Amino acid sequence: MPTFPAPDGTRLAFHERGEGEPLIVLPGGPMRASAYLGNLGGLDAHRRLVLLDLRGTGESGVPADPATYRCDRLVDDVEALRIRLGLERMDLLAHSAGGSLALLYAARYPRRIARLALVTATPWALGWPATADDRRTAARMRASEPWFAEAFPAFEAWLDGSGDFDPVFVPFFHGRWDDTARAHADREEAETNDEAADVYGGDGAYDPEATRDALARLAAPVLVLAGGADGGPSPALARRTVGVFPHAECVVQPGAGHYPWLDDPEWFTRRVSAFFS
Repeated sequence: MPTFPAPDGTRLAFHERGEGEPLIVLPGGPMRASAYLGNLGGLDAHRRLVLLDLRGTGESGVPADPATYRCDRLVDDVEALRIRLGLERMDLLAHSAGGSLALLYAARYPRRIARLALVTATPWALGWPATADDRRTAARMRASEPWFAEAFPAFEAWLDGSGDFDPVFVPFFHGRWDDTARAHADREEAETNDEAADVYGGDGAYDPEATRDALARLAAPVLVLAGGADGGPSPALARRTVGVFPHAECVVQPGAGHYPWLDDPEWFTRRVSAFFS
């Protein structure tokens, strides 16, 4: 397992899957070990995936200063990975909360980005969170599912702040609630650093106006991929994100939730590999 030092000396790890030109992958969660990404539905057949374990997750070390879990401070770790790989420019894919890290990196180091893909990434760094209405609308699309009647009231309570997160409504985050999705969801708690997650988007992490201004000058092509059944981000929010960039496109994977490579691996890998080819 390759490792490298972050600028503050924290030892960071990454995992490689497949062969060929590297595609750097930033995990979401926030602060979930990259293991949950697997091989991104078979994308490793097209590119060599370089999956970064963010500090304090997976095989990476725990920093001396927990404040360095903040999203804007993780940008230095991504740049250290680029240098470790010896890349002048890199193709970058980010999932979910990792999308905000990728946006901050692209804003700070625009000339280091060859191509950028944001996969079901709510653009917190742009100041645009997913709304409760977005999530309710997507959830109601699942009304015919056998688990809906039990899950929806708990989901509503979580959205309006009257209830805590409840595993009963995890199916709403998946386009297909099958054995693969269940196994994937069951690993989440063990793979996530909750302390780090609380810091990730803390005060000072984002400067949305400055980030939007910087990304308006990004020369690299950008792909924003949304799931048709995902409420965070909804397809509408993904399309709004596209408007920030001068060279971007939005695609919506039909019926997909927040983990589209699980819902339809062939569709996902075909579309993403075409973008990076």
